[in-house]
Amino acid sequence: VVMGIAFGIALQRALADQGIDVLSIPALQLAIFVALAAVVGVLAAVLPARRAARLNVLDAITTE
Repeated sequence: VVMGIAFGIALQRALADQGIDVLSIPALQLAIFVALAAVVGVLAAVLPARRAARLNVLDAITTE
């Protein structure tokens, strides 16, 4: 998060040096991207968790 904020500040300053003083991000587009990222994140976590839940713990321990 800190790196993202620092990158955003640096980008805004670089754009201001080029004469672009106002940086506008549409709220609806931002909300769609955040929701899409959340769905992808949940799917990326749920699918391996379901597979691990079906795994027999004793078999997994003995194979390692």
